[in-house]
Amino acid sequence: MKAVTWHGKRDVRVDEVPDPAIKEPNDAIIKVTSTAICGSDLHLYELFGPFIEEGDILGHEPMGVVEEVGPEVTHIEPGDRVVIPFNISCGHCHTCDQRLYAQCETTQVREQGKGAALFGYTKLYGQVPGGQAEYLRVPQAQFGPIKVPEGPPDERFLFLSDVLPTAWQAVAFADVPEGGSVAVLGLGPIGQMCARIARHLGHRVIGVDGVPERLEMARRHGVETVDASEAGNVQARILDMTGGRGADSVIDAVGMEAHGSPVAKAAQTMTTLLPGKLAAPLMSTAGVDRLSALYTAFDAVRRGGTVSISGVYAGMSDPMPMLKLFDKGITLRMGQAHVKRWIDDLMPLVTDESDPLGVMDLTTHRLPLEQAPQAYETFQKKRDGAIKIVLSPGRAPSS
Repeated sequence: MKAVTWHGKRDVRVDEVPDPAIKEPNDAIIKVTSTAICGSDLHLYELFGPFIEEGDILGHEPMGVVEEVGPEVTHIEPGDRVVIPFNISCGHCHTCDQRLYAQCETTQVREQGKGAALFGYTKLYGQVPGGQAEYLRVPQAQFGPIKVPEGPPDERFLFLSDVLPTAWQAVAFADVPEGGSVAVLGLGPIGQMCARIARHLGHRVIGVDGVPERLEMARRHGVETVDASEAGNVQARILDMTGGRGADSVIDAVGMEAHGSPVAKAAQTMTTLLPGKLAAPLMSTAGVDRLSALYTAFDAVRRGGTVSISGVYAGMSDPMPMLKLFDKGITLRMGQAHVKRWIDDLMPLVTDESDPLGVMDLTTHRLPLEQAPQAYETFQKKRDGAIKIVLSPGRAPSS
């Protein structure tokens, strides 16, 4: 089969690799019909080389049709249309019983000190082959796959794999009071959906970004916007819009590669230039993130407010403004999305023909799987108005 594979910094290719096969009785094989590029895939493209091997298959936002299941998989069968959550969880361990699926004790990558295994995401999270491929082996398929109805296009359901539950959790964790305000920093795919979900739930939403196409997309969905490239001081603009207090809640949907952190950016770049055996321990114990978005969140939230972090951070020695956090009484909530925890909330919205979350207005580019290298470059450089790119594998089903 064809699959998108990592070969080095800013070097992804489409290679011929062996077809996946059932290995465990609770496995399934999925023929992938759509698979998206996530903003966190760009961290692999740019930064995380020390934790990934040449030839590893990327991607963690797939959906498709069940081709084969192991004997312990009974809730889906060949021919079913399914979405695959990005994290791999068993559904029955101690943490899964608490609906903390991103911390599943069955798939935790203990040798790395990490939570549940993820598709297509480095040795840190299990080095499980990803979903940017024609076929995908799905471990723990007795629980993970989400069955969806036939009929509507893939984009109606595809974002249940990551974007929608990540955004729903970010808004839930933000704990916006009734009739309150939330500022969303970063209007990439996650930020767009955070803003729309918060609006759907009746909150006032202020979206912040510096990319014109992202700001325009947010405005189409009723979001007040702040252009970070023009506002000068984003914090001051948000304070002005909220009567001087700050937003009740702030969602950081940017993460560790935020603009406006030149020193940390230089440190990240220097680390990626080191040989992998030197870079990996350095990143694991002393990594430094670009924290400008997070600092803006701390400044822009009101006293006693909540900051919800959905953007990915990886540093182990990031300086935190503890005096400010303590003095303002800020609550922090964060973490990988517990995908299946939020599906019952989201499914009625994505199956509603009125499309209340605008899931059909998120994909800006749909390209064949073979064009993945160009797609990664376009997304990383924010060219051609790229906000969300979906890849389409094209191989016919096996006979």
